[in-house]
Amino acid sequence: MRLNKYIAHAGICSRREADELIAAGSVKVNGKVVTEMGYQVMPGDEVQYGGEKLRSERLRYFLLNKPKGFITTTDDPQERRTVMMLMDGCCAERIYPVGRLDRATTGLLLFTNDGELAKRLTHPSTQVYKIYQVELNKPVTKEDMKKLLEGIELEDGPMHVDDIQYAAVGKTVDKRIVGVELHSGRNRIVRRLFEALGYEVHKLDRTTFAGLTKKDLPRGRWRELTEKEVGFLKMI
Repeated sequence: MRLNKYIAHAGICSRREADELIAAGSVKVNGKVVTEMGYQVMPGDEVQYGGEKLRSERLRYFLLNKPKGFITTTDDPQERRTVMMLMDGCCAERIYPVGRLDRATTGLLLFTNDGELAKRLTHPSTQVYKIYQVELNKPVTKEDMKKLLEGIELEDGPMHVDDIQYAAVGKTVDKRIVGVELHSGRNRIVRRLFEALGYEVHKLDRTTFAGLTKKDLPRGRWRELTEKEVGFLKMI
């Protein structure tokens, strides 16, 4: 296996970033620094980065329906509840969340040890689409929906949503609840968009991520992705 692929499979980073680590002399194979691009790792070879031995693990992919009250981190010094507690026992490999959902936000969160895929899905240029259901403190006006579609100015630059619709609750439409589709990965972007227009977000739920949905996935539960789903993600 090529050395950069071995490093990516270990969940350290993408293949491109692994090439940079190799070129910088940061990687050792069997105790010797290797800077050769395309170096082939053989069975039994010991690969080290940062003084730690790497394992080229089986790539795993999981989807969690995150409940409220858990923070998206692999470790928390304050000992708060983390999403990793919900994934405990799912596999032997070391997985980590792709992107993040804030503590109060519920919904879909992807986990993997595939560093290359994680990097691609979170890179701004990839523009992975997401759908959120947003419950607000008051009805959303048609005028404000138009502003969100056309774009509004935030502290980190202009931003617009790709689509926004009122949500149907039974046979009626509750204008306090909207579905929002967007591609941005900016921090707290949905909350900030509505706050900029004078709304308070009471509930925020990510219902779709990169084509993956919550179908048959109860809150607080996880499932492993199918080969077909993984293949679709790799085509994004």
